[in-house]
Amino acid sequence: MNWHQKDIQVTLGDLGSSSDGLSFDEAARRLEEYGRNELKEKQQRTLFMMVLDQFRDFMILVLLAAAVISGVIGEVTDTIAIIVIVVLNAIIGFVQEFRAEKAMKALKKMAAPTAIVMRDGMPLNIPGAEIVPGDLIILEAGNIVPADIRLIEAVQLRVEESALTGESVPVEKHTDTIHDETLPVGDRKNMVFYGTAVSYGRGSGIVVATGMDTELGKIATMIQDAKEIKTPLQKRLATFGRRLAIIILVICAIVFGFGLFRGEPALLMLLTAVSLAVAAIPEALPAVVTISLAIGAKKLTSQNSLIKKLPAVETLGSVTYICSDKTGTLTMNKMTVEEVFLDGGLLTADISFSGEVPGAEADPTGHLFFMSLALNNDARKTSDDGYVGDPTEIALYTFAESGGFHKQELEVEFPRDAELPFDSERKCMTTIHKLNETARVTGVTAGYKYISFTKGAIDVLLDLSDNMLTSEGFSQLEKEEIQKINSRMAADGLRVLCMAMKLWDELPDELSPETVEKGLTILGLAGMMDPPREEAIEAIKLCNTAGIKTVMITGYHPLTARTIARRLGILTDADDSTSIITGRELSELSLEEFEERVEHIRVYARVAPEQKLKIIRALQDKGHFAAMTGDGVNDAPALKSADIGVAMGITGTDVAKEASHMILLDDNFATIVKAVKEGRRIFDNIRKFIKYTMTSNAGEIWTIFLAPFLGLPIPLLPIHILWINLVTDGLPGLALTAEPAEKDIMNRPPRNPGESIFAHGLGIDIIWIGLLMGFASIFIQAWSIRTGHAHWQTMVFTVLCLSQMGNVLALRSEKVSFFRQGMFTNKPLLGAVLLTFALQMATIYVPFLNPVFKTEPLTFSELMFTLAVSSVVFFAVEARKMLMPRQYG
Repeated sequence: MNWHQKDIQVTLGDLGSSSDGLSFDEAARRLEEYGRNELKEKQQRTLFMMVLDQFRDFMILVLLAAAVISGVIGEVTDTIAIIVIVVLNAIIGFVQEFRAEKAMKALKKMAAPTAIVMRDGMPLNIPGAEIVPGDLIILEAGNIVPADIRLIEAVQLRVEESALTGESVPVEKHTDTIHDETLPVGDRKNMVFYGTAVSYGRGSGIVVATGMDTELGKIATMIQDAKEIKTPLQKRLATFGRRLAIIILVICAIVFGFGLFRGEPALLMLLTAVSLAVAAIPEALPAVVTISLAIGAKKLTSQNSLIKKLPAVETLGSVTYICSDKTGTLTMNKMTVEEVFLDGGLLTADISFSGEVPGAEADPTGHLFFMSLALNNDARKTSDDGYVGDPTEIALYTFAESGGFHKQELEVEFPRDAELPFDSERKCMTTIHKLNETARVTGVTAGYKYISFTKGAIDVLLDLSDNMLTSEGFSQLEKEEIQKINSRMAADGLRVLCMAMKLWDELPDELSPETVEKGLTILGLAGMMDPPREEAIEAIKLCNTAGIKTVMITGYHPLTARTIARRLGILTDADDSTSIITGRELSELSLEEFEERVEHIRVYARVAPEQKLKIIRALQDKGHFAAMTGDGVNDAPALKSADIGVAMGITGTDVAKEASHMILLDDNFATIVKAVKEGRRIFDNIRKFIKYTMTSNAGEIWTIFLAPFLGLPIPLLPIHILWINLVTDGLPGLALTAEPAEKDIMNRPPRNPGESIFAHGLGIDIIWIGLLMGFASIFIQAWSIRTGHAHWQTMVFTVLCLSQMGNVLALRSEKVSFFRQGMFTNKPLLGAVLLTFALQMATIYVPFLNPVFKTEPLTFSELMFTLAVSSVVFFAVEARKMLMPRQYG
């Protein structure tokens, strides 16, 4: 029900209440009927179910099967390694899910512990949970609002609603009926809402909703209903795991069947097939993925990004849209004077105004204008050179300081004698100051005892003014001309305030707006905005190059939004009016209608935070991966539903942080772009590992699969297969996670969300490189047997192992040669390759290992020939990069 549209008496009647509140008996009955005023959590999964869910992934089930098979054939080391990997993944997944459940607990902390209600005409302090619809609540500064309330009294009442609505300054409240039905929560100024805080004044009102029926309760429902989105990598790996298992089973069955057909011993063929199955499964893949993400998360922390859910690191690399708040992330989050209208001309604020205001007598207009900015101001400077006060007043304060007008010094010379505080009806404020004889004054002020400065909306002050001050003295007030200047400044997205003054011989007996704020003299206009961050402008250019669309979401006016978007580079001259949409227009569109337009919209103005969820769903329905920033409670559902929810570390609420996947420690848009780059690097390296491990496994499969067809004996024993699997998949594969980013990583479009993990030639590489490894191994087997070398099996074993080392060095980049990259740009990988080489040589030349690995020492010429054949794969992959460089890897 839209209570803001109802008259106070109608509201009281509908809720069966009165100015004395409810009776004790009626309150007790309603508590029974409506329940306690609390946010209720849905049935949560038990800890046991959360643990069990970690083992339902298909790839994990395949690994568990491999662990069992390894144990059965006596390879206990493999069994232990696989189980350790699976358990570590389960622990990480469980911790992430357990932390995700905290959002509701953070939301509950916002509830008021107690509240003052009227029962039978008497004020009573009761627990907030016992409030019921119809209760009359007394509100004072410092109170947490205990429910959704329709105000019946508001005395200079201001409420801090930033957590709920995103409004950065306290909202002035009133009791008038508002007739607009489609108003967002933040514009319902005759109501206050559960969980917000009274910052100033006092008031009272009737409770219209409690618990889950409040605006905060609706958000709680959305948070609990929002489903966690699977990351692109999770989706791709699940598909990869299923396909891989089927392929491996088919190949192993063929190898086993063909071996039996050739008359090989059944036990040997069974062990070979099982060993091949274990070797073909990339059991290090979960570990590589986890380690890659963990290293990436640690690196991002040093770049002011705190990753709460590890898979989010990789998701960043898939992002196609970044939907960002204007305030703080794209802008400085600091109001700044950008332009002033003074002495009949417009001046930009990026010049030193101390030079523009040489002295009181030479420039009375500028002198008095800057005095008004400093003195008609309640902001103050702190001991650490910071500022406290309203953001608009801080902007005027610092601008006056830049012109050499320091408030502390001026207040000594021109002490404040009286004031008329700002209120939302008058839209202005006035301060009155003594003009002491010793004070520095202009010729204009000579002979007067007092001066008043009035600051407010231009339309109000024009009606209260008789003239304006210029360098030529008091001049005729050109209202139309000033309105044109105001419109021009507003069209540039500036928030414009007018400064005026009045000189007094004596103050009136009664200081009131009617007696003080009339017959004013206009001094000038100050235009302010929250300017774009320089680093955000560069970051958006980088996003454009990387094929990522940046969308700005703001609660500001469309004109302001358009100006900032143009300055940031989000909007270009080619963009038309359809690139901007307001919250009101958005609310009138169905989800289907909105989806038709969503890819063309770059700016959302006057948007309520809850509409972010609609934006996210529309983008996801169109197949995009969307990042969404937010800081308020009302942002939490969208943050949780986004592919990557980004909460603000400085201004963000606990609820937003708990619902997000990542926290910006510096609230800076450029930090998101750095994280996107890291996400792309991580996914590239995971793909490189998959290519490496699958080409290696394919080489082993082709070697064993093709040899019998060519009339050759089984080239490898089960111990050889398992050893190669152990030393080549392990350290070299893990070392790929340290590979630096490709130089063009941010000059290519995001990955297509629907594409396979084998896209961009990865699948083809697995086939041809695997075949090349297999043929190299079979070649040396056939050559050795034909030329009478008794050590042929050791030579095949060594070629297959070292070919994989050449492969891992060559595939570090899709198109840059290993020699151009440099040998030492990935030292962990170089170390892993050298260690693997040393271990392989140990299996050949350490005497007590020969019977274990069924090897024999090679002669010098055999070793040299083996090394030469092993290098074929390295040079073939390097040649492919030179002849057919990939545009995207």
